[in-house]
Amino acid sequence: MVATNVKAETISLMEKRSFIESEMNAIISRLSQPGAPGISGNLLDFEGFPRTDIDIPAIRAERRRLTELRNDHKEITEKIDQNIQILHSARLGNKSSPFKNSGNDDGSDTQTSSTVDAVASTLSQNVLLRQSPNSMDVDVLVSRPFAMVDEIADASPAAADGLQLGDQILKFGNVEAGDNLLQRLSSEAQSNQDHTVPVVIMRQGTVINLTVTPRTWQGRGLLGLKATWLRSDYGIKELPNVPVM
Repeated sequence: MVATNVKAETISLMEKRSFIESEMNAIISRLSQPGAPGISGNLLDFEGFPRTDIDIPAIRAERRRLTELRNDHKEITEKIDQNIQILHSARLGNKSSPFKNSGNDDGSDTQTSSTVDAVASTLSQNVLLRQSPNSMDVDVLVSRPFAMVDEIADASPAAADGLQLGDQILKFGNVEAGDNLLQRLSSEAQSNQDHTVPVVIMRQGTVINLTVTPRTWQGRGLLGLKATWLRSDYGIKELPNVPVM
């Protein structure tokens, strides 16, 4: 019964998170249109006056809404992670219990195990998973995006290699979320100049693996992109026009 209730709650939370992600993606798409300032771009012109080519109040409202959605997304994701741990613990408990079928003819243990397995199968399409090398049990990864692509220069390596505005970076080479990100990312790009680097991104709710090749070109950096840092709690840390790579 507990597994069934957790299953229903988790599926409901995933549906709600999906709606939130859809709205977030729509906002990011609008803010990333040609001529738009992006998620954290400057709203002032080069003379320090408000830009006249954009609707500043609307953009500020969109950015506020995006922050609210990120906070909601964080809370829901944390609850989903908790439920996943409960379900996997129940699944392992059912498999290891020596009394699973002893003296119980109503099939409740089998039903519970089937419920947990069904939920695990459903969740496998919505979370990042890792197969343990020493076990067939599935461990949930809690990988989080640490940056979002905010600007991509035309004809840059980033554009040529398939990165898009709004992509959330989960892993760049050996770099994942943590301290000294700018230094680590720059070092990773420089040490792999003219070599392919595996990158894991989140694009419109889907995890995508691709490769990029840091290299010199006519513009700045080795990739020609700028990004907005994402805090560990999914809040946006404003770093306007910071060249990441």
